[in-house]
Amino acid sequence: MAGHEQGKEIIRVRALDAAYGGKSVLKGIDFSVQQGEVFVILGGSGSGKSTLLKHIIGLYKPTSGEILIDGDDMVSADETMRKRILGKIGVSYQSGALFGSMTVQENMRLPMEEFTRLPREAMDFIACIKLALVGLAGTNQLMPSELSGGMQKRAAIARALALDPKIVFLDEPSAGLDPITSAGLDQLILRLRDSLGITFVVVTHELPSIYTIADRVIMLSSETKSIVAQGTPRDLRDSSDNEWVRRFFKREPEQT
Repeated sequence: MAGHEQGKEIIRVRALDAAYGGKSVLKGIDFSVQQGEVFVILGGSGSGKSTLLKHIIGLYKPTSGEILIDGDDMVSADETMRKRILGKIGVSYQSGALFGSMTVQENMRLPMEEFTRLPREAMDFIACIKLALVGLAGTNQLMPSELSGGMQKRAAIARALALDPKIVFLDEPSAGLDPITSAGLDQLILRLRDSLGITFVVVTHELPSIYTIADRVIMLSSETKSIVAQGTPRDLRDSSDNEWVRRFFKREPEQT
């Protein structure tokens, strides 16, 4: 894990409750993320990791609670404020979510078309710079299907960087990748954090990645729908008072 000088609080989630169709999915979620941190959300299957991420970025509205992004409240924001908040964040979804019918460059232009009034030449220039940043120089005119799985993930991260966001959210970035490609993605995340000062919030359960990139983690439980542990991966592995948490980090099977 790279040591990094943390700055101010850039995300604050307070007393967040969420429900789907009357069924509680998250209860009393409370945590903060510091600027320049790589912050990991993890937990077992069905613990609400991706659901929490979608609430933070404003796709879902919580039943109650506050979500402050760089000081602005996502929950109570009107359309103008919401657009301002969304302009400060980038998101890369689990599937990479590149549109298959568009070139990489056209995919890159999407957030810029939505949030800026830049001329197309400027957008394409920015697309080139961001693709080069993630090691994909020269792929502008390719279709997503012409990229490997790892390259698609990198292209999705490049698109998440299009608006120079303060915070980038990554949902299962290394899912389905081989260990070498996955390790390369971890190094990319750390390099972008160190060179651009971006804060990363990552949903993952890949232990090698967590140990490599995470400054701090929170762990959600599918039973309690709440946070059962938070801290550094090594602290939780070695000294958590929750046996399930220790087992998770040591990759030990449950006792039968």
